[in-house]
Amino acid sequence: MSAYIDLVFLGIVVALILFRLNNILGTRPEQPQIKIVSKKDFEKIYDFIQQKTQEDAKFSDIKLNDSSADEVLKNIEGFQKQDFLKRVSKVFEMVLEAFANRDKETLKMLTDKKLFEKFSAIIDEREAQNITSESDLIKIDEMQISDAKISPKGIAKIAVQFVSEQINVLKDADGTLIEGDENFVQKITDTWTFEKNIHSSSPVWLLTSTKKK
Repeated sequence: MSAYIDLVFLGIVVALILFRLNNILGTRPEQPQIKIVSKKDFEKIYDFIQQKTQEDAKFSDIKLNDSSADEVLKNIEGFQKQDFLKRVSKVFEMVLEAFANRDKETLKMLTDKKLFEKFSAIIDEREAQNITSESDLIKIDEMQISDAKISPKGIAKIAVQFVSEQINVLKDADGTLIEGDENFVQKITDTWTFEKNIHSSSPVWLLTSTKKK
């Protein structure tokens, strides 16, 4: 089951990366078709994700700061901080977009059960009130690992602080603005926590918590 989820996650990331490469102006067309990849393509797709994440212009200004959590991270075999931060920056973008677009399927793939239920409840409440959300991540100015812990059972928790520039608005059924400003770019500081079992061969870190400063 874990391997299947890994492949689904990778398939989603690849599909969205390819989709965005063909939309230079940043428009938001209909949701692209997602193709689940076979296990034999895992290594090729993983390398592709790494390459395209490095090339993504939206994240060119990211500062990879040192963290006091580095000593804990040394206990995770094969852990590369820069690689981890580049990949979770892509998850940051995907989750923000999926939440704004009420895309529960993507959210379910990237989050644990408890957080998904919170996101889902907010989405359902907005749908009941005919409220629409629009979110545009301009760029991530800075991110760093702010905390890291490993439980006796081998569950690693890594807290990542993101400082980003975003435009977020809410509109009612008539399209009237009820929250936010379409012409105002907010500078937002978030702390997101990612978890995985360090004994697992899976590269996937599930998002388990989001907090705004």
